Amino acid sequence: MPLLNKTRAHSTTPTDPRPHPSGRTARTAGWTAARTALTAFFAVDGFLFAAWVVRIPDVRAQVAASHSALGLALLCISAGAVATMAPIGRLCVRYGSRRVTVASLALLSLAVPLPAHTHSVAALGAVLLLFGAGYGAANVAMNSAAVDLVAQLRRPVMPSFHAGYSLGGLLGAAVGGLLAGRITATWALALAGTLGLAVTAVAGWALLRAPSATPATATAAAARTAPAAAPAAAPRGARLLVVLLGLTALFTAYGEGALADWATLHLTDDVHASAGLAAAGYAAFAFAMTTGRVGGTWLTVRLGQTRVMLFGGLAAGAGMLLAAFAPSVWVALGGFVLVGLGLANVFPLAIAQAGALGGPRGVATASTLGYAGMLIGPPVIGFLADATSLPFALTTVAGSAVLSGLLALVVRRRA
Repeated sequence: MPLLNKTRAHSTTPTDPRPHPSGRTARTAGWTAARTALTAFFAVDGFLFAAWVVRIPDVRAQVAASHSALGLALLCISAGAVATMAPIGRLCVRYGSRRVTVASLALLSLAVPLPAHTHSVAALGAVLLLFGAGYGAANVAMNSAAVDLVAQLRRPVMPSFHAGYSLGGLLGAAVGGLLAGRITATWALALAGTLGLAVTAVAGWALLRAPSATPATATAAAARTAPAAAPAAAPRGARLLVVLLGLTALFTAYGEGALADWATLHLTDDVHASAGLAAAGYAAFAFAMTTGRVGGTWLTVRLGQTRVMLFGGLAAGAGMLLAAFAPSVWVALGGFVLVGLGLANVFPLAIAQAGALGGPRGVATASTLGYAGMLIGPPVIGFLADATSLPFALTTVAGSAVLSGLLALVVRRRA
């Protein structure tokens, strides 16, 4: 599959082939600095989103919102993100993904404290539009920069960046939970935003300073990493493959979004778990997904991207069926762990391939579709649960996981 790097290089650091004091060349050392900085951006992105999520109850009480009003306000995050993703892809082409990454994370960091200063649902919705815009922009720009770095390194390290996001989310949820009874939401979100700005400043300096590949270098790297039998796809064919990869991301995110809202309820209502064990359900899923992403690069190198995505989708489908119809709590928890491990690398690898085919615009298209899956998952499960039962509704997660793996196989055959 050919890599089409459409992001211009903006580094002013010259390529220096002389040995680095550590034994690596300056180019290799620069790429290492870029990878570390970019992982920090992914981590702080997950941290900031989790820091906001754990404070939603406090902000809801502050604006005196009903459940429906709060739902509409939260929908503004999605609206802001989706509206921003396509334009950000064009900005990445024009100005470079790294610069847009730094600007987007700065915007997100500045937007995080704002919900705690609102006193009406309308005001909350307005600031959440800004928050969503920063979040959507950051995700497209970071993934575009990561796609470029993968081409430079000629190694499938995309899952490691998403592992950084997952670890940041777990850390943000843990810290937010510990501080929830000790400081106000205003102070907690202000501290989170300050941390975000600090990380953006330090990691941004390192990321912008690290050398980038020129288009010629990226094309040569692409030629070396592409399978010998894969012909260069025509623009129309490439667009179709990007859409198929976006649908792969959509089906993966559908399950992730559904489990975030319904795993705990399934454990309490259908499996009759205690409150403590039920709370561990989504935690087990999230921890398994993080673990899977940490080992994702190693696994992808040994099995290849298509096999990882195919086997991951099939494993997640089996795990979800096990969790949906589990006869005991521990079997259900085991099923959730299998879902997390299976889905862990499908989304990042789909985004990576979309970026390899279409550059930042490919990332924007796939990310928008993937984000749509995150949005539609919870309400679809809810409607189906009302019409049938929650265990039956959760089987759609199994079906979507299997489809994501099969789509990866289709993309491979058409590439």
